[in-house]
Amino acid sequence: MHVIGRRALLLAGASLAAPATIRSAHAQRAWPDRPIVLVNPYPPGGSTEFSARIVAMRMEAALGQSIVIEARPGAGTAVGNAHVTGLRPDGYTLLMGTTSLAVLPALQPTSQPRDPTVALTACAAATRSPFVLHVHPDLPVRTAAELIGYAKANPGRLSWGSSGTGAINHMTFELFRARAGIDAVHVPYRGGAPALLDLQAGRIQAMFAASQEALPSIQSGLSRAIAITSAQRIALLPDVPPVADTIPGFESVFWQGLFAPAGLPVEIVARIEAACAEATGDRAVIERLAGAGIDAWPGGAALLRTTLARDLETWTRIIREANITAA
Repeated sequence: MHVIGRRALLLAGASLAAPATIRSAHAQRAWPDRPIVLVNPYPPGGSTEFSARIVAMRMEAALGQSIVIEARPGAGTAVGNAHVTGLRPDGYTLLMGTTSLAVLPALQPTSQPRDPTVALTACAAATRSPFVLHVHPDLPVRTAAELIGYAKANPGRLSWGSSGTGAINHMTFELFRARAGIDAVHVPYRGGAPALLDLQAGRIQAMFAASQEALPSIQSGLSRAIAITSAQRIALLPDVPPVADTIPGFESVFWQGLFAPAGLPVEIVARIEAACAEATGDRAVIERLAGAGIDAWPGGAALLRTTLARDLETWTRIIREANITAA
């Protein structure tokens, strides 16, 4: 009787545990069973939304669910970033995080997340975009080396525009200024469009701009491209050399990747990672992005985590050394 009773208890325990195990497995298989929201922390219509839509459309096919792009702009992406950080990690709200995650902790210490490497789960790398260093046509320089020489010969006279204090093209300028050892004046604008207009009018002399934004100005002769911030040349501007040809090791790109609130189950991370890899490896996606000067960036959670940690260290150092504060 003792043996029979023990076996009965074991069988009863197994029967009680089985439904929980089945429910757990079913829950993992079921994700996603409803639409996913992908938060764009920038205003609608920009390059982040463009990239997000192209990648998301291909991910929908892989996941079997629609992905809704939701714009939550404000405070240099801090509004959208904080919104996602505070949500439950269920995989139904993701963030199209960008390089700004590596800038804001030092620039806006009270904003959330204070430490994005802890507050967010990196899921998958998505895209990378270099900046074009272009100048007003009247500036007597045609290379990055000549620009550095001109700035050193005219300290404090070269005015350099950006789309705002703390924007990635501003950070790129600060990195360039520090590495080149030049004295130039930073002129922040509320967005890239007004900065570009002033560059074309000659009210500022130089700026870093996203390639898709700079290209029409360059093609029309209203500005002159002299360098690219990626390590290699890009197809849209094959004759424009990297800044690294003049300043060895220089690289600054605007990256985008998929993040979720901290604590997202590893099974869901793996699904997102695989779906994004399908998207960024798809030839049609690659070609559509390339047409706008954006590179597909195939890579998983580990690559995105490493990139965020590295850039967080780089931009924190630059912000502190240049004593940059939020406007």
